[in-house]
Amino acid sequence: MSKLRVLIVDDEELARRGLEIRLRAAADVEVCGHSRNGREALASVAELKPDIVFLDIQMPGMDGFDVLRLMAGPDMPAVIFVTAYAEYAIRAFEANALDYLLKPIDGPRLTAALDRARQRLDIREAMNHRSRLLKLICDLTGEEVTLEQALSDRRDEARPHPQHLAIKDGRTTRSVDVCEIIWIDSAGDYLCVHTPGETHVVRGTMKELEQVLDPARFVRVHRSTIVNGGRVKSMRSHTNGEYFLTLDCDKELKLSRTYRKNIKQLRPASVSGARA
Repeated sequence: MSKLRVLIVDDEELARRGLEIRLRAAADVEVCGHSRNGREALASVAELKPDIVFLDIQMPGMDGFDVLRLMAGPDMPAVIFVTAYAEYAIRAFEANALDYLLKPIDGPRLTAALDRARQRLDIREAMNHRSRLLKLICDLTGEEVTLEQALSDRRDEARPHPQHLAIKDGRTTRSVDVCEIIWIDSAGDYLCVHTPGETHVVRGTMKELEQVLDPARFVRVHRSTIVNGGRVKSMRSHTNGEYFLTLDCDKELKLSRTYRKNIKQLRPASVSGARA
């Protein structure tokens, strides 16, 4: 089993050593380096490519938020902020940190933060793997179906939004009723269109799809997810401003804070309050 590579960033040596000792209890964690300040942290991330960074917020010169901003990118590691002040927690979540830990670090909270990091990294790897598989499918069939091609044969000139998608599977073209779509998610340059019992693959972007689907029915809830609003049966809020949507097929999706303004377009039968 490959180990999670961890970089510890803190201007206090005792804090760095203390966290490393605690992390030794996790069999799948390997501390690959220490950094004493923001500049060292950025250099270490580029060189060591850690999976997780435990990042102190209060550091002289470049603080933890500055480091996170400069480190942002598609390949950035999971970031867990470490701070002695609870009031930084809200700003940490606003900065898209995975989690935060209060000093002195509590054992169960450290375990929970590592679990969240494992889940985030598993999802990222699954998305990368699915993107490679979808490209392989198109290579094997010898055809690369684009979103524009899938829509071209079924666009009704009298209506602004298509009622069907013409999706090619090898040499066969299937007509997919737009009303049957439950949700759509992206994997690299491909879109997975989920209908009852089936998943159809086309090449395209979420932006292209948003432009052709009826916004009264299909709602963007994440940078990589569009959902059929009529298939949402319940919704529960999270303390960090996100929501979790449960579809009528029991699939759970996340509505991120970026798309929180779209929540008014979703009217599920059940709405629950924030959880801890």
